[in-house]
Amino acid sequence: MPSEERLASGKRGEEAGLRSSHRRAFGCVSWFYTAILVLLAAAFLLSVPFRYAGEREVYRVVLSIVDLYGFVLIVPGTFLAAAVGARTQKTDARAAGRAGAAGGAVLGWACFLLVSWVMNAMGLQERRELSSSVVFVGLHAGALLYGFIALSLVSVALLFVAVLPRTGTRTRERALLFAALFAVLPGLASLALAPSLLAVAGLAVSTISCALAGWVMGYGYARAGGREAPSQG
Repeated sequence: MPSEERLASGKRGEEAGLRSSHRRAFGCVSWFYTAILVLLAAAFLLSVPFRYAGEREVYRVVLSIVDLYGFVLIVPGTFLAAAVGARTQKTDARAAGRAGAAGGAVLGWACFLLVSWVMNAMGLQERRELSSSVVFVGLHAGALLYGFIALSLVSVALLFVAVLPRTGTRTRERALLFAALFAVLPGLASLALAPSLLAVAGLAVSTISCALAGWVMGYGYARAGGREAPSQG
């Protein structure tokens, strides 16, 4: 019968198409690219007022650093988004957005510290080959400086644990909490040792921009799974 033929044809077409896990992975990658665009746009809009307020150095330095790791994150972020998307679980969009914003804020804070540390360690603030060092100013290679970088690296590692799909909810929450703790401590310590408008503005712009991008990614995670995503547990 024609109806049976259509059903059989539809079934063959579904089998020949992308698997549901692949479609979810593709959806998460698409949302990740959208999040990167949000990151770059937010960083620009938040930095522009400094330019017209007479703080062109803040505008130039902060925007260049945020844009730098925004572009650097594209390649590894694509593979991570695909891996996480392939194992999406049914999640409330609001809860996923809040979790993504929290993780993005921690990542933005930690990444700004990491880039500033590299610039300081390479002496770029003296040669001015890329930009001015905005954090860890006046600190030389020593236990304190390397202690800062170690805490920031641990924070980023914990963020990866927090986004693993097969990690329990309680483990994710704890990983995110400790990631925030290990990221905030070196940042506040560096500001206390060498307070500057560049450091405060840079950390603020980076944190807010990445939080907005993280919210988009979290919301996209919930949308990418859709009805095909398996239930948690």
